[in-house]
Amino acid sequence: MKQKTNRGVSAFTRTELVVVIVVLVVLGVLALVFLLASALKDVRQKEFTWECTRNLQYIGFAFRRWAQDHEGHFPASESVTNGGWKELLTSTGQGSNCWKYYAMMAEDLETPQILFCPFDERSRATDFVTNALPRDPAVTYFKDNANVSFFVSATANDPNSILAGDRNLGRGTKPDANYGFSPTNSKGNDVAIPTSGPVSWSLRMHSAGKPAGAGNILLGDGSVQQTTTADVNQTWLRISTPTTNWPAGQAPTTPSIRLVFP
Repeated sequence: MKQKTNRGVSAFTRTELVVVIVVLVVLGVLALVFLLASALKDVRQKEFTWECTRNLQYIGFAFRRWAQDHEGHFPASESVTNGGWKELLTSTGQGSNCWKYYAMMAEDLETPQILFCPFDERSRATDFVTNALPRDPAVTYFKDNANVSFFVSATANDPNSILAGDRNLGRGTKPDANYGFSPTNSKGNDVAIPTSGPVSWSLRMHSAGKPAGAGNILLGDGSVQQTTTADVNQTWLRISTPTTNWPAGQAPTTPSIRLVFP
């Protein structure tokens, strides 16, 4: 007669059961944290995008308010004696003066915080000052390109032309890994861009994670356009009115616009 063997599986001990429950709870908490972090990141990205677009819209408002007090002229076509930038643009290399263009509109901008995009790595100024002698060490004063996230156009008034935009625009069809025309040393760049292109949004700011590139531009009519690299080349450059107020002997051989990067 065969003897029966005990092949039953031993039950969990209380300690093992507790360990399994704890592991499952921890995994559940980690999954929830991951989902919440992803959701918060998406919310932050949307808030940053909205703030940057809103700031460019405010800059557009400031341009129009300034023009109302200067016979319809933007600073690029108004004399220095009237608070404009016209005579400065008779010289090349105005990149280091990009911030001064915006400083001319300080009263209409009200705060230099408008000149900052939260996707940018630069610092946000909190008060205007146009010299190197800030009065309060606790305040970040606006006094150079280090507080500017947007390029500005040196082209005279035109509703269809590019007036300003995110500074991460660069030359060619291959996106620059950094900020394109805008150098990291804040010395700025004075650039002639053919209306036939090509340019591309660099891989910074709104382009993060977007191989096709992305960025905002402000048009002369005050509208803000969220664009891809293709949009800029195929539409907005082509309908822009070429710049005519070039420095003597410096006019490009092809129709171009002049953008000053911070």
